[in-house]
Amino acid sequence: MTRERSQNKQAESQSQSRRQFTKMVATSLISVPLATGLVNAQTDAPLTRSAPQPTPTSIPNPQLSSPVAVAYAEVAQARFGKLVSPEQMVKIREDLEGNVRSAERLRNHKLENGDEPDFVFAAS
Repeated sequence: MTRERSQNKQAESQSQSRRQFTKMVATSLISVPLATGLVNAQTDAPLTRSAPQPTPTSIPNPQLSSPVAVAYAEVAQARFGKLVSPEQMVKIREDLEGNVRSAERLRNHKLENGDEPDFVFAAS
């Protein structure tokens, strides 16, 4: 009889731990997106707009390399450095910088709810 009780208690403790584990997983699945949303809401503070500064058109403004583009170029150099000539690597760096700048411009352009797509796809 004692052996059956110990087995019952062991089975009961396992079922409780399974139940606790399930609750913990469900709680984490709910709390992670909420926490991420709160962090994003805190970092997306409204930007204050000042009067636009006039920029001289006669003096070209060289684009500074983005840290992201530099990191991508370093990865490409480490991965493909033996297969790429120095001239090709310069071209790769320029392409990566252009891609990062394009991505930043797209990310900064906010769409409104009523914005329509550029084209309507229809199967013919």
